[in-house]
Amino acid sequence: MRTCLAGLVFLVLGGMAGHGETVASLPPTLYLPLIARETAESPLQPSDFTYLGAFRLPEGRERPYTFEYGGNAMTFCPEGDPSGPADGFPGSLFLSGHDRLPYSELPNGGQIAEIRIPAPSKARDVALLPRAALLQDFHNVAAGFFPGLDEIPRMGMQFLRSAATGAKIHLAWGQHFQETAGASHAWFDPNLSAPNTRGTWFIGSQSLYSVNDYMLEIPAAWAERFSQGRPLGTGRFRDGGWSGMGPALFAYRPWTDAGAAPADGTHLMETTLLLYQDSATTESIEKCLSGYQHPDEWQGAAWITTPGGKTAVLFAGTKGIGARYWYGYINPAGPDIPCVDVDLLGQFPLCRHADGTPCGTEDLSGCSGHNLYRGWWSSRFAARIIFYNPADLAQVARAEKSSWLPQPYAALDLDQALYLNPGQVETEMLGTGLQRRYRIGDMTYDRNSRLLYLLELFADGAAPVVHVWRLD
Repeated sequence: MRTCLAGLVFLVLGGMAGHGETVASLPPTLYLPLIARETAESPLQPSDFTYLGAFRLPEGRERPYTFEYGGNAMTFCPEGDPSGPADGFPGSLFLSGHDRLPYSELPNGGQIAEIRIPAPSKARDVALLPRAALLQDFHNVAAGFFPGLDEIPRMGMQFLRSAATGAKIHLAWGQHFQETAGASHAWFDPNLSAPNTRGTWFIGSQSLYSVNDYMLEIPAAWAERFSQGRPLGTGRFRDGGWSGMGPALFAYRPWTDAGAAPADGTHLMETTLLLYQDSATTESIEKCLSGYQHPDEWQGAAWITTPGGKTAVLFAGTKGIGARYWYGYINPAGPDIPCVDVDLLGQFPLCRHADGTPCGTEDLSGCSGHNLYRGWWSSRFAARIIFYNPADLAQVARAEKSSWLPQPYAALDLDQALYLNPGQVETEMLGTGLQRRYRIGDMTYDRNSRLLYLLELFADGAAPVVHVWRLD
């Protein structure tokens, strides 16, 4: 059994210095010959990040016209807000609002709005942060699309202007349990009052658990060389390893040679860039992300390039880093004591040590006084961005390396920049302290201005705030 225990280089943020297309990593220094030969770029480092601060989202109204319980998807639009102030933060952000809810409670959730980007602030009181203004109010661009996908939805968005299609916002949609096959991708126009939504399409024959969450733009030159001209990246991480034991990423192109939308139900051809072993195939913790745990959460992605020639593929999320992790509940007696769901004993390993080995029988017990929020828990979580070298993904795309071999070469700890639920919202669901889950939402990149935008969930009551970094 190959376990996934290799360490990463960390930097703590500290002082915040026809029809459509159908169907063992090396140390960073050893990547350089390949990069020089293939891309003439060097790996982005955590020290290249300068924290600029954060801002609040516009105040909402009654749901679904609010960002509360939203922030599932976000994308930067370089063409947005052309008359905005020349403050160094051009363009706009499109974000999703309050999620859909099942059982007819909120079937029209997940609406999209566009906001102006204010200059961020480093104020440590959320109430003192600047607030963004609406440019386009909430619109239900997915009305009539993705029916029934409303129980813990997953969403992704990516703005892309191509010569073939013009400006489009590409959309991915799924939910926590994907029990029936359903197409996962679409596109809509940036004019939210007339979105002209088209789709839906599959990503090859890939598992829905691996494709329908975060999205990113692949640099055009890289896409032409390595991913058959497919300029969009899409993927998902599903806790428990159902998607693969680490973040997944596929390149795709959702238009015909003439720029038309593919027929509904088309299985678009994809290029696999990253895909780890899934837990449905094996109970072993192998062929996985370094330091993998089943409670991991990866909910944002961005492909970074800078004018200085630095590059990386980033995934952002809340990483399980505790000494043990388990399926069950938070133990009121303390974060270091597992509380497993004893009704599932014998069905799969309910508790593991950080190295992936099963816990002893002494840890396979329930506890009294726990709440009702069952799921994968770790004794400790941390918010992080992990860094992949595109040269590794190029080798996967060319079938020169197995899709599970790429590993992050560095990571950035985010927690000291976060507000960490100051309003104490939904603490039984989210957890508290060391066991706080769902810290991070989506992430997007302004390539021209070298600005990285990242959502912190439940930072402004039940609404997210947006954190901003400049990349050197």
